[in-house]
Amino acid sequence: MAGGHVKAIMFDFDLTLADSSNGIVECTRYALRAMGITEAERERIHSVIGLTLQGMFQTLTGNGETERADEFARLFVERADEVMVSSTQIYREVPDLFEQLRGQGINVAIVSSKFRYRIESILDAARLRPLVDLIVGGEDVQRRKPHPDALVLALTHLRVPAASAMYVGDHPVDAEAARAAGVSFVGVLTGTMSAEHWSARGERCVKAHVGELAQLVRGSERAGVSVADGHRP
Repeated sequence: MAGGHVKAIMFDFDLTLADSSNGIVECTRYALRAMGITEAERERIHSVIGLTLQGMFQTLTGNGETERADEFARLFVERADEVMVSSTQIYREVPDLFEQLRGQGINVAIVSSKFRYRIESILDAARLRPLVDLIVGGEDVQRRKPHPDALVLALTHLRVPAASAMYVGDHPVDAEAARAAGVSFVGVLTGTMSAEHWSARGERCVKAHVGELAQLVRGSERAGVSVADGHRP
């Protein structure tokens, strides 16, 4: 990242900016029940948050049939339209983080496999929509993470080069997408990945919570250190 200057920070949504786990567990179990499939344990569902809905189904069931995965996705969305917004809680550090980043002149974007309209509704409910410059959702690209397409689309809209951008996420697919897009990556600890897990993958991560990002960026730029090459825990 030339000169260590960050122009845009892009965030995953589920388990990165918000705890949507209760809604996702409810929608997953609803879809599986409707399909006559034994319900998955909460821990197993939690471990696949961040994958596409079809990917969640295939991982949870071991069933690779495209039609069944699409049926699961349809049923999941059907239930999500009823419960997801009300059951999602934005992490308490997020509003101040967004304010700080925008105060530093940094673009704030959300890039997620979650539907854009759903993210917009959750942000509207939390009165955070004005603090987000761009949202790229699952309906905006054909290939989802770990493919880089959504990140590349966001960079194009923001008119920011990959070398001046960062992606923040909770799941290994987020790190893989960032690498494929040529942007730096920082992991959070609100998913299933611990600091040790991120370190073992050679990835940077926050020490405690996502709110640390503003200070991390300021510290890197004051030191003239590229965020992409900074210290890894």
